[in-house]
Amino acid sequence: MGSLLIAGTTSDAGKTTVVTGLCRWLARQGVRVAPYKAQNMSNNSMVCADGTEIGRAQWIQAVAAGAEPEAAMNPVLLKPGSDRRSHVVLMGEPWGELSARGFLTERTELAKAAFAAYDDLASRYDVVISEGAGSPAEINLRQSDYVNMGLAQHTRAPVVVVGDIDRGGVFASMFGTVALLGAADQALISGFLVNKFRGDVSLLQPGIDMLASVTGRPTYGVLPWLPELWLDSEDALDIPVRRTAPGDLLTIAVVRFPRISNFTDLDALAVEPTNSVFFTTSPGEVRDADLVVLPGSRATSSDLEWLRSLGLADAVAARVAAGRPVLGVCGGYQMLGATISDPYGVESGGSSTGLGLLPVATTFAREKTLARPAATAYEIHHGVVDVIGAAEEFPGGCRSGTTWGTIWHGLLDDDTARHAFLTEVAALTGKPAPDGSVSFAGLREERLDRLADMIDEYADTAALLHLIEHGPPPVPFIPPGAP
Repeated sequence: MGSLLIAGTTSDAGKTTVVTGLCRWLARQGVRVAPYKAQNMSNNSMVCADGTEIGRAQWIQAVAAGAEPEAAMNPVLLKPGSDRRSHVVLMGEPWGELSARGFLTERTELAKAAFAAYDDLASRYDVVISEGAGSPAEINLRQSDYVNMGLAQHTRAPVVVVGDIDRGGVFASMFGTVALLGAADQALISGFLVNKFRGDVSLLQPGIDMLASVTGRPTYGVLPWLPELWLDSEDALDIPVRRTAPGDLLTIAVVRFPRISNFTDLDALAVEPTNSVFFTTSPGEVRDADLVVLPGSRATSSDLEWLRSLGLADAVAARVAAGRPVLGVCGGYQMLGATISDPYGVESGGSSTGLGLLPVATTFAREKTLARPAATAYEIHHGVVDVIGAAEEFPGGCRSGTTWGTIWHGLLDDDTARHAFLTEVAALTGKPAPDGSVSFAGLREERLDRLADMIDEYADTAALLHLIEHGPPPVPFIPPGAP
């Protein structure tokens, strides 16, 4: 049937949201649709049923599409290890590391794999909705681009550019995006979508009309601001500094590590109306909260040293000594143990002393563990955790008193497990327990449907379908073009 590429004027413009909404909307029409992102950069990922790893956003988009998540939907996943180096997951498996400069020279191999993955999806689905990365007008990277216009050229897909009006300058950024592209790329830019609008759309119409007159391209819709609509976050830009609500709620402080990863574990806690969840780097807030969570980390040993340098480790230790609840997940679980050994230099090499709050020891293996041990739970780690002392069982880990640890991500997505855990924490703190009525999976489905409703109500779906079926329409060249 066809394809469509959703690009953005900037990162976080709403590409992921639009692709997710389109996937659910098309699935409702009986279309066999698959999401695709050639390259994603995120420390939030998910394990597919076959044991391969993809970006969390593409996993959610596949859920929205009613498709089985697979590595071809996100063939290249970059997981930042430092400011200048990233770990590369290629077709769902660890591939190696790249430096920022080396990445420019390695793109040929990555692009080949990415294009092959797209072609495979296109042969099996009616429609592929692709998500770009960053901006398509990153002219310094155009020669080796395979994620935005390079992908569009390979697939001959029409491109719709999404702009975040809440940031300001949306018309200038849309015009500039087109005007900085070469003629061949401009020919694929078919129109625009305005995202995150609040107010009277009639006041926006003159700008939309002028944008059409200077670019020769229509705006396919003005999507509203939906601040309450969470969608499994995958970017550190999405982490709120603090999220609170009034009332006698169970306060949950999540330590915001510099290299935090897979923090979507906390979404299931945040949906409970009896909870108030917030991210923090404050020792005082760690001391005062009802529950403290040490989440996942891409650099366990260095984040542990950071924890100590800010006095957060002492605050956690004081909580444990006082019998107050602490939960560690994956990297956070490893930090709570006695030792962390990295004989193969997977992260930092050598060994370090943990917080000594759980009787476990961690050894980093050369190979990464990717597994789905339970319905909602998944494992993504090099660190193998062994229980070395007396402890009670806990799914994916162990427990000692009021300190819990698990190597499993997604454990609390399970309603029964989350309810049982929070009921015990509530009893320890004197705060209200959840009533067990919240279905996390049900809430996700409701919100995916709401995204589809938004596309149906505010986007020109007939015009978008025409683009998907017939490809890019004739459009004028906008000078100056690529330098």
